Amino acid sequence: MEPVTLTTDRLLLRSVGPQDTDVVYSAAQDPEIQRWTTIPSPYLPEHAQSFTEQLVPEGWANCSMFTFGVFLPEGELVGMLGITMRSLGVGEVGFWATKEYRGNGYITEATVAVSRWAFTRLSIDRVEWRAEVGNKGSRAVAEHAGFTVEGTLRSAINNKGVRRDCWVASLLPSDLGLPSTAPYLPAQP
Repeated sequence: MEPVTLTTDRLLLRSVGPQDTDVVYSAAQDPEIQRWTTIPSPYLPEHAQSFTEQLVPEGWANCSMFTFGVFLPEGELVGMLGITMRSLGVGEVGFWATKEYRGNGYITEATVAVSRWAFTRLSIDRVEWRAEVGNKGSRAVAEHAGFTVEGTLRSAINNKGVRRDCWVASLLPSDLGLPSTAPYLPAQP
């Protein structure tokens, strides 16, 4: 699949490439991003180069991961967001925000826009969110985007060689007023 560009009222969501390597490297120096995400730590220039020149384009090309840089219209990087395909009809959203733009609702807005796109263009019927227990900022984004927190999974994330518990939540097409591509029969109480 060729990368797509999405827009919201306040944001431009587009694939990142070699022209973004330096800004990605700079943003990823934030200790909070390195602490709560699975990016390498320390994050070196070659990590950013591999991300923008290989990982992102290959993910789009083989439809395994759809990564968007989250930008203001003026071109400033606000964060990064991607949906990784986990199984048939299920994608997992992951994101981070630059320190300067946290708390403004930008990543929530981007999460809703990319999830809507995934539901309508990729035939996804479930977007999952997972974050290490304690990552309150990430959880707030997921909840504000409409995700339903489903619980805690023990030892479900490997972050830099350490197994950690994680929260898991989901967003379904119906949560955004969209139809599913497959029938859904919820459990009866």
